[in-house]
Amino acid sequence: MAAAALDDIQSPLTCTAEDQSIDPAKLQRLHQGIKWTVYGLLLLNWAFYIHEDWTNAQHTLRNGGTLLDWMNAFGTSLDEAAWFGLLFLWELETYALPEHAWTRLVQGLFLGIRGLCYIFLAHTVFAWGTNFIDLERLQPAPDVSSLCDLADQEISYTYNLEYTLIDTDNCRELSTDTEFFFVDNSAVTDSAGLAVERRSARFDLQDAITWLLIMFTIEIGIWLQERDITGGPLMLVSQLGKVLYGVLLVDAAYWAWMGHWLYTWDQLLWIGGFWAIEFNMKLWRDSIEANEQELGAAA
Repeated sequence: MAAAALDDIQSPLTCTAEDQSIDPAKLQRLHQGIKWTVYGLLLLNWAFYIHEDWTNAQHTLRNGGTLLDWMNAFGTSLDEAAWFGLLFLWELETYALPEHAWTRLVQGLFLGIRGLCYIFLAHTVFAWGTNFIDLERLQPAPDVSSLCDLADQEISYTYNLEYTLIDTDNCRELSTDTEFFFVDNSAVTDSAGLAVERRSARFDLQDAITWLLIMFTIEIGIWLQERDITGGPLMLVSQLGKVLYGVLLVDAAYWAWMGHWLYTWDQLLWIGGFWAIEFNMKLWRDSIEANEQELGAAA
């Protein structure tokens, strides 16, 4: 395991820190402080997402829906919960869990939690994929040429993921279009809004897939390093996964451009959280290589 001994993890850092005249203990505390600050901010953001999903569901599911509809409405919150589960496991595996604690019971527990997280993450991709397909197939609502036709019917107008209940006072101000599309059973948008919905759905889908690809590269790296492997083709694949963070930064820029600063902030925080795990793995990898060098010198 990664945290077989704290001294083993710190040993490669000690050399680097001495070369740069930096106290290794201070460097270690700085890393831990930043890491747990990021984790704490991610938990805070999760609370905001739960509130936002609940608020939006009051518009999109006002007239009811199936269990799958509700799961899709809370797709972001469930997705975040699954990522927190994996982040917790990775933190234990790559840093906090001592080697002697890695028993069959712990392995089985980790496997079960992993499986549950994978199910929720697969649901997220399914939800975003279904949403993308549904939006591409949308046809104009029949017999609706003005939002005033829908006034005072418990139906909301949506544009750029913001919802406004349609009434006789605002129906003419919200949109002057003559074609409208039901994006949910109680939410409607116009042609311009549908274009935004479709573009955002594409970003949601590719973002979810990109995070999964990065997850697999981390899992590969953990699997290899648990077997004291720090090189080879599979490790190269694990390291090349880092280029995918560039795609995530583009997604963060898109949400900022659309005015969704919470999404941008959350994206950057999760990148920071994943880089904390990547740094844990680097320390672990350096420790393995240092131990191999010591064994080689002793032989």
